Amino acid sequence: MNLFRSWIATKINRITIMIFTLRSLSFTSLYIPVLLACLLISCGENNNPSKATASPSAAEEPDTLTITHTLTKDQTHSKFSSAIPPVLKVASGAVIEAFTEDASDEQFSLQSTLEALDSLSFDPIHPLTGPVYVEDAVPGDILKVTLHTIELGDWGWNAILPGFGFLADTLDSKYLKVYDLSSNKATVAFNENISLKLNPFPGVMGVAPDTAEMLSTIPPRANGGNMDDPNMTEGTIMYFPVFVEGGLFSIGDGHAVQGLGEVCGTAIEVPLRVVYQIELIKGRSIQEPQYETDSYYATTGFATTIDEAAKKANLYMVEYLMTEKGLSQEEAYALCSLAGDLKIAEVVDMPNMLVTMHMPKDIFNNH
Repeated sequence: MNLFRSWIATKINRITIMIFTLRSLSFTSLYIPVLLACLLISCGENNNPSKATASPSAAEEPDTLTITHTLTKDQTHSKFSSAIPPVLKVASGAVIEAFTEDASDEQFSLQSTLEALDSLSFDPIHPLTGPVYVEDAVPGDILKVTLHTIELGDWGWNAILPGFGFLADTLDSKYLKVYDLSSNKATVAFNENISLKLNPFPGVMGVAPDTAEMLSTIPPRANGGNMDDPNMTEGTIMYFPVFVEGGLFSIGDGHAVQGLGEVCGTAIEVPLRVVYQIELIKGRSIQEPQYETDSYYATTGFATTIDEAAKKANLYMVEYLMTEKGLSQEEAYALCSLAGDLKIAEVVDMPNMLVTMHMPKDIFNNH
């Protein structure tokens, strides 16, 4: 009811503004009824229940963004494979509202205690909402995924699992903390002396690899997957190489806050609501995911060592600068040294690690 009242108030305000504008321009009163009729007709244009009203929260999206499809938290899978059938087929440009479950697939709750770790099963880890098939996408294309809205669920958890984490061979730890996020979506109290600013993002995003084998979602790969990069947040534009027909894009593993590296093995793991637009790019290919924000363009590289992952991220940036910015190989390599920033995104999801390189946009005169 509140959303409806807000909607009515918005329309009335727009009509009032337009009427006064017309009067100030000395239009005759003859045009005002015509204007009112046009505006009232436009009020009903987005009332298709299969679109914007598929979820009550859809009304919160920007006026220019119309949700065309909604996926629920139950439309999930927990492997990466070309053999997993899509739950949705869309045309390029579709705007999708996806609800995702926490990484444990609800094996924890606000009432969970440390003993819950003893019964944790890794089989359902990373329930991913999807896959989404994009019409006309074929190997060699790129899927562009714009993360328009990322909203936190009402709770989350953070854990240290024995034998898992960057320091697992050094620190033998066991830890679980659950967080009530229902009343505060901006910050969270780590303890009475430490407060953290929340930055929700999906830890896993990716397309299907070119194999029918059911691959674990835990390590990042060329198809994306468990990249766990907190820079891939609201407003970021992702680019994924297409390896199979339709691309088969999936998303999940919501995080409320996480540092680069995710060194203990988990973030604050949360359910999310994500609104993203998926588009098809023809005539350009990439080998691994890339992304951009208003401030920089980024390449990613995965490998079994930090050194190799860093080299790949650097090489992909050189290729990007040559292809998209017209630099020679020597110029691109030198610019990476002068302006590129290598960042460790992921170190815990064995056997692979992820490194990124960021290139600031403001160094280019035509950015």
